[in-house]
Amino acid sequence: MLSDYQTSKSYLGVDKSAKERRWVESLDLRGVELASAIAQGEDIPDIVARVMVARGQDSESAAHYLDPSIKRLMPDPSSMTDMDKAADRIVRAIQNREKIAIFGDYDVDGATSSALMALFLRHCGCEATIYIPDRIFEGYGPNPDAMDQLIEQGHTLILTLDCGSTSFDALQRAHERKTDVVVIDHHQVGEELPLCVALVNPNRQDDLSQLGHLAAVGVTFMTLVAVNRALRQTGFYKSVCPAPDLLGWLDLVALGTVCDVVPLIGLNRAFVVKGLMVIRANRNLGLNALLAVSRVSGPVSPYHLGFMLGPRINAGGRIGDAALGAKLLTSEDQSQAEHIASELERLNKERQALEQIMLEDAIAQAERQLMEDPDGAGLVTYSSDWHAGIVGLLASRLKERFRRPAFAIALGPDGTGTGSGRSIAGSDLGGAVRAAHAAGLLVKGGGHAMAAGLTIETDKIKEFRHFLHERLSEQVEQARSNDELRIDAALTATGATEDLVKMLEKAGPYGAGNPEPIFVFPSHKIAFADVVGQGGHIRCTLSNSSGGKLKGICFRAAEEPIGKLLLENRGSSLHVAGSLSLDYWQGRPSVQLRIIDASEVKGP
Repeated sequence: MLSDYQTSKSYLGVDKSAKERRWVESLDLRGVELASAIAQGEDIPDIVARVMVARGQDSESAAHYLDPSIKRLMPDPSSMTDMDKAADRIVRAIQNREKIAIFGDYDVDGATSSALMALFLRHCGCEATIYIPDRIFEGYGPNPDAMDQLIEQGHTLILTLDCGSTSFDALQRAHERKTDVVVIDHHQVGEELPLCVALVNPNRQDDLSQLGHLAAVGVTFMTLVAVNRALRQTGFYKSVCPAPDLLGWLDLVALGTVCDVVPLIGLNRAFVVKGLMVIRANRNLGLNALLAVSRVSGPVSPYHLGFMLGPRINAGGRIGDAALGAKLLTSEDQSQAEHIASELERLNKERQALEQIMLEDAIAQAERQLMEDPDGAGLVTYSSDWHAGIVGLLASRLKERFRRPAFAIALGPDGTGTGSGRSIAGSDLGGAVRAAHAAGLLVKGGGHAMAAGLTIETDKIKEFRHFLHERLSEQVEQARSNDELRIDAALTATGATEDLVKMLEKAGPYGAGNPEPIFVFPSHKIAFADVVGQGGHIRCTLSNSSGGKLKGICFRAAEEPIGKLLLENRGSSLHVAGSLSLDYWQGRPSVQLRIIDASEVKGP
């Protein structure tokens, strides 16, 4: 909705903020008029309508956007390639009481997918075995040894969730041993597919469902809708057990969807809206225990899922028992759930300490690389002292700090390294990694546009870095040159009220693909600013001439330009940009600004 006129000038004259971004308005005059029409037509506040228009909504879509319906947004599961084959095989296994194994990934998406499938099978009378590989010793996805182990235990059907699309050797082993495998995944995949009964993946090249934005847990839910329908048609629910309440498991779908950072659009957004309702109803013992140790107060939001629950579940897969997350989410014993949640809390604190030590080294390496080559399109850092379970977090921190794709690789004693990469919008990292593998630079590798994983021989790291630069330089240059912060509106500390935050929830939930509204507080005095916590967070207080005050927090900013700007301007005025939320303390809500950028106030 930006006009040529608007893109020619900056908001508040900010061409280069503390984050080196140009500030621009989200709406042009036509967008403002459309927002006004939507506000009147839907009887919602104008500011909510502005946020909706800035995120692509119009008069026709507004009503459905405000009330996303899974029934309306979900297509027939059979529109996905191989879905009917997958459902038929799973139904047969349920009817015949076969021994079923679930092979899941070790992240939150994998844990929630595995738990969702296990809970459904348990309801139908099948207690499935959940197998989550060890990140360090087994790596990502099915491997032949694991297939052998599951087959020797008597499993006749293996379901791979959030993995398996490129596991050729492992699935070949299962085929040779006459054991059926159904793959349920969402990662990008080439034309060649592994041997299996069915491969349900909306990102396979012959799938026309247009559901490629789903997380694996969303694909798993779609699969269970198909299985549920098939079981009903056979009369299973009349003779064996009552039909399950699939919507009652949307808490798991919401958690996996948010934590896998897939776009919160369409069906994904409906999953999260309805899933948050289920979470707030406190149905899952494991989630309740994790919320308790995380000290979450107030209504659960996507922020809590992504930044409080997700990291704790991931901590098991990173530095502990990878199966802890799935065990927690399927637990039906209160004391067991509390014990697992406490263990995940302990592991998360250990992970935070390790991450801080590793991050200092990674930042130093990245800075040296940029001194040597300021225009380098990708950062590739590595060390034999790093924990392989934490390299993904390092890559994410580097990407955020230096605004370009970044890899962190933990080197092993065998001459290879295991690494993870994170990308910026507009730069396809998964495609680059697959191309590097095809070029013989990687032992293995894959992923999607924003994240990727790899195994590489140590002596090929420099060549891989050069390959990344050649492959991504044009994409990265364009993405960085278009790095703008879009401002939804200007507010004052006085106007940032609890009622406003609650009104804005109508256009949520916010996350990837549906970003939180960004507000600017022009020329507000930094009445207080100081560093708090081990993470280098900065707490501050903004005030305006009317006497209004607003609490603010800027995460991990103490050593960043934005943090230094806040600290150096105590008592002075800045333009401050961020998103609003409610901070609950002892059950009482107060408005808080999560600061994401700031700029000096220029003179007239």
